[in-house]
Amino acid sequence: MKFKVKIRNLGLRNINVVSNRMQEFTITRNKFSLDEVWLVQHYSVFTLGVSEKKYDWIVPRYIPVVFSNRGGKITYHGPGQLVVYFLIDLVRRKLKIKDFIMLLQKIVLSTLKYFSIDAYVLNKFPGIYVSNRKICSFGFKIIRGCSFYGIALNIDMDLSPFDYINPCGNNIKMTQIVDFQPHLNFKIVQSLLFNNIKKYFQ
Repeated sequence: MKFKVKIRNLGLRNINVVSNRMQEFTITRNKFSLDEVWLVQHYSVFTLGVSEKKYDWIVPRYIPVVFSNRGGKITYHGPGQLVVYFLIDLVRRKLKIKDFIMLLQKIVLSTLKYFSIDAYVLNKFPGIYVSNRKICSFGFKIIRGCSFYGIALNIDMDLSPFDYINPCGNNIKMTQIVDFQPHLNFKIVQSLLFNNIKKYFQ
C-alpha cells in the first residue's frame, strides 16, 4: 500500500518559525494526516541538539544560538544549505527508525552519485561524508511514532561558521557540493533531491 506525501518548498525561513510549525503539525496530526516533507533554507543560526550537555562555544554575536529538541549536538545552518524536514508517520509505513535512516542515506547518496561525488556513511557518526569531511548532517525527533526534523545538505554556502564549533561533536571538518562540482548551484541540486524524495516516498 502506498502512502502519499506532500512536499513543500518553503524557501528561506527563520528556524524558530519553521520549528514551531513543524512541532505543532506533529503533535496535532492524526491517522488521516498526509506525511509531509519540507525543503527549506535557514538564516544563519547555530542549533544545539539534546546530546549537547553544555554550551561553551565562543561564536560571533551576529549569529544566534538556538536550543532544539532534535537528536544530535551542535551544528550550523545558513543560506546555501538545503535542510529537509521529514514529517513521516513511521508506524503507518511500518518503518523502523533504523530503516528510515538508511532510506534517507540512500536518497542522499544516490543524489551525490548522480553528480559524480563519491560519498559514504560512517557507522560511528551519523551523516554522509566525502573525503573525510561531512557533507550532510542528520538529526531527528520521534513523537508517537512520527518523525520530524531531518537532514541538512551543504550545497553552496559559507562554511566558515563551522570553524567556531565542533560540528555534531565528532571533530570533523565540513564540506559542500560546490567544492567538488563548482558548476552546480542550489536549484539544480534541490531539484534532483526533490525528485529522489518523491521516488522513495510516493
